[in-house]
Amino acid sequence: SSYHTVEESRQAESLALHVSCNNRSVIEISRQPFAYFSECLFPPVNAKRPNSLPVPTAGEPGLWTSQSDGEVKLRMGDSGLAAETPLTVYQMFTSAVERFGDYTALSWKEGEQQKSLNYREYYQTCRTAAKSFLKLGLQRYHGVGILGFNSAEWFISDIAAILAGGLAVGIYTTNSPDACQYVAENCKANIIVVENHKQLQKILQVEDKLPHLKAIIQYKDALKEKRPNLYTWAEFMELGRDEPDAPLDAIISSQKPTQCCTLIYTSGTTGQPKGVMLSHDNITWTALSTSRHVRLTDATRAQEVVVSYLPLSHIAAQMVDIWVTMKVGGATYFAQPDALKGSLVNTLKEVRPTAFMGVPRVWEKMQEKMKSVGAKSSTVRRKLAAWAKDVGLQTNLTKMNQNGAAGRTPLSYQLAKKIVFKKVRKALGLDRCNKCYTGAAPITKDTLEFFLSLDIPLYELYGMSESTGPHTISASDAFRLTSCGKEIPGCKTKLHNPDEEGNGEICFWGRHVFMGYLNMVDKTEEALDAEGWLHSGDLGKHDQNGFLFITGRIKELIITAGGENIPPVPIEDAVKEAVPLISNAMLIGDKRKFLSMLLTIKCQVNAESGDPEDELTPEAVELCRKLGSNATRVSEITGSRDRAIHAAIQEGINRVNEKAVSNAQRIQKWIILDRDFSLTGGELGPTMKLKRPVVMKMYREQIENFYKELATPTTPDNPLPAK
Repeated sequence: SSYHTVEESRQAESLALHVSCNNRSVIEISRQPFAYFSECLFPPVNAKRPNSLPVPTAGEPGLWTSQSDGEVKLRMGDSGLAAETPLTVYQMFTSAVERFGDYTALSWKEGEQQKSLNYREYYQTCRTAAKSFLKLGLQRYHGVGILGFNSAEWFISDIAAILAGGLAVGIYTTNSPDACQYVAENCKANIIVVENHKQLQKILQVEDKLPHLKAIIQYKDALKEKRPNLYTWAEFMELGRDEPDAPLDAIISSQKPTQCCTLIYTSGTTGQPKGVMLSHDNITWTALSTSRHVRLTDATRAQEVVVSYLPLSHIAAQMVDIWVTMKVGGATYFAQPDALKGSLVNTLKEVRPTAFMGVPRVWEKMQEKMKSVGAKSSTVRRKLAAWAKDVGLQTNLTKMNQNGAAGRTPLSYQLAKKIVFKKVRKALGLDRCNKCYTGAAPITKDTLEFFLSLDIPLYELYGMSESTGPHTISASDAFRLTSCGKEIPGCKTKLHNPDEEGNGEICFWGRHVFMGYLNMVDKTEEALDAEGWLHSGDLGKHDQNGFLFITGRIKELIITAGGENIPPVPIEDAVKEAVPLISNAMLIGDKRKFLSMLLTIKCQVNAESGDPEDELTPEAVELCRKLGSNATRVSEITGSRDRAIHAAIQEGINRVNEKAVSNAQRIQKWIILDRDFSLTGGELGPTMKLKRPVVMKMYREQIENFYKELATPTTPDNPLPAK
C-alpha cells in the first residue's frame, strides 16, 4: 500500500504523522528524537532491575497501560522489521483479501462434505458478523467471549469483535462455570459465543452475575430451548446482513495499531488468570516477523496449509492458525473436536499440512503409537527400522552442526529415506510438511531424537502470551537439539542477573511485547521493568552461537531445606529417559530435606472422555515383558505389587542419581500413582503443561508420607508403597 502524509503537526518533542491508507483508516506514529530511541532500544544490559515502571504522563502514551481503552508507545526500531509501518488488524486483513481473494482461507468438514471460504468470503462474513455484534449492543473495548472448539465461527467471531471495536476473548473449553464467569466479568463481556449446549449451560449458570452481558450465540447444533437474547449462528448472521456499512466503517477508521484488540487469559496455574492485553500492532507485526523468520511462502507462489486443533484461547494457536496464516494467504483446515483423543492423525492424512505445530504431548503420543506398532512388527522390519533410524539420526545431527548446509548426503541416507522415512511421513500425514514445530511446554531430548532419527526435525519455539506468542524459533539452518532457537527479527533478548554459568532470567524486547495486564497495574509492573523489558520468569542461557536454551522456571525452582536451587525439569526428563515405562514424573523437595518423586505409568486413554485408564499401553506391556513382568494394568504395578518393575524403576533412578551434580540433587524416595496425569484430571493445563501447584494439592497425603520419618534417609532403595 502507498502511504501519504495527510497532516503534520509538531508538538514540543514529538512529531505525529497521520498516515492514511486508501482513506480507510488513520494510524498515528509517534516520532521521538533518536537519542531517546537509542536509550530505549539499547538500555544498559547490566543495569539493576528498576522497581517499577514510570507511570505514563497525561497526553503521551507510555510503553504500557492496564486500561482496556489505553494506548501504548510502540517499541519501534530505526531499520529492518522493527521499523515497519504499524498496521491495524483491518489493514492486514484487507491487504490479504486484495492479494489472495480467491484462495481458500478456511476449510472444514460437515458430515462427509468439505466446506470452505475464500479470503473474499471470509472478509465479508467477518464484516457481517461485526455489524451483528454492533446491533446486539457491543460497546467499544468490551469483550466478546468465545467458548468452543476451533471452527470457522470461532475465527469469524474473533475478527468481527476486533473490527467492531470490541475485544476478542478466547475462553478455555475446559473452564468451569466460575472460571468462565471470572473471564467474562473481567473483560466486561457484552456478548458470549458458545459452541454447543454443554458450553451454553456454563454461561447460563452464571448469567445473573454478568451485568454487562447482552446476548449469547450458539454456533453448533440446534438450540434445545428458546430464550430471550439467545441466538443460533444463522439468526445472529441475519441481524447484520442488511445493516448499513457507515457505523462499522467509522469504528474501523478510528482504530489505531497502538490500541488493544485481543485479550489472552493466562491459564492461571497460580492465582486468578491475568488478561494479557495485545494491541493491533502486537498481532500484525508478530505475524509479519514470524512468517519472515520461518520463511513461509505467499499463496501466490505456493499456498501454506495448516491444521487448527490446539486451544484457540491460547496465543500459540491464535498466532499460527489465524494471523500468521492470514499474513501469507495460507489455508486453515479445522480438525475434529476429538482431535487430541485420536482423530488428529486422520485429519493430518486428509489435509497433508505444509506446516504443523504440536505441543510436546502430541509428539510424545505419536512416538508411543509408532513404538507400539513397531513392537508388533517382524524381526526383519524391526532391524530395518533400527538401521534407518541410526542413519537418520547421524545424518541429521551432522547437518544440524553444519547449520543445514547442503553437503553430500550419504547413499545410506537416501536409501533409508526411500524405504522408511517417506512411508513414515505418509502414515503421519506429514509428507508435505517441511516445518514441524513444538512449543508451549518443555519437550524431552528423547522425543526430539526419536523424530530426528526418522528424518522429521522438530523445531522448538519459545515465547509467552505476553510476547504475542513467539520470541525465539528454531529454523532448518539454525537449530540445536534442546535449544529454542534464535529471536524472530526485530526482537532482542537480555539475560538478567546471570550466574557464573551464564544462566539468567530471560528478558524480551520488541514490538511483540504486550500492552499490560487488564486492570492489574501491580502485576504489569512486576512483568515489565522501567526500561520496558519483559521479564519472562524463565531461566536460560546462550551458547557460543547465540542459541537460547531454557534451563528452568524461577517459580518452579526447588529450593531445598539446605538452600540448594534445583530446576526440576532436567531431573524429571532424565528419569523418563532412564525408565521408558514412566509417563509423567514430578520432582518434590521445596523446603524439604531431600528430593522425592511422583511417577505415573504409560496407560491407555479413554477415546471419549480423555480419562487415563488402568490398561497399560502396548509399548508399556512390551517393556514389562522384557523386564520379566506379566503386568497389563497399572493396578498390578502400584503399591510394590510387581517386584520386577519396582526393581527396574529403582535401577533407572539409581542411574540418574549417579549423574547428580550433588547429593542434594539425588532422588531419595518415589511412588507410583494410581492414575496418569491428564487434562480432565486437572493435573495438566490446556497445552498439556504440568500444573505443579494442583498436583501438590491433589497428592498432598502421599507427599507428606515421604517426609514422615525423622531421620533423613541415606539409601534410595526404600520406595514407599502407594496408599
